[in-house]
Amino acid sequence: MIEGYEEVIDGEVQPRRAPSAEHELLVNRLHDLVGATLSPNSALRLLPPRSGLRLSEAVTLRPDLAVVRLPAEVETGGTPQLYLVAEVLLAGDHHLDTVVKKQMWSDLKLPRLWMIDPRFLNVEVYGCGEYGFTLLQILANRDRLTDPFFTGLSCTMHELFAEL
Repeated sequence: MIEGYEEVIDGEVQPRRAPSAEHELLVNRLHDLVGATLSPNSALRLLPPRSGLRLSEAVTLRPDLAVVRLPAEVETGGTPQLYLVAEVLLAGDHHLDTVVKKQMWSDLKLPRLWMIDPRFLNVEVYGCGEYGFTLLQILANRDRLTDPFFTGLSCTMHELFAEL
């Protein structure tokens, strides 16, 4: 099991408690599913779980899953752009993810956000629209998690939340 970690929001350190074994099972499963869809020559890169993403001088977040898009000019100094962030919610500790950080991701115009809630065995899929995030889908039961940029990604909620 992983130890607790910290994020920085508005210059203040936010301690996060250690995720449970079930949480880590979901994080690893998501990484395996997304990673399996990315070819070595893809413009998308899956970052390690809870990689520190410095969004500004006062904000460093550590999402459970992050995918960046590499621009063609990355070799000459281009900056990778976030495409997808996924947060697996912890019971009793979800306000920071579902309210505070969700607004930050929206303000950044993140193209895609997945909020995975093991309490209700569902995934909320958000896309960035003209006025911020739009809830695109709430997936449950036999609904399939897919994404146009991850060819081959197709996982039912039963499969994602199996053995929890």
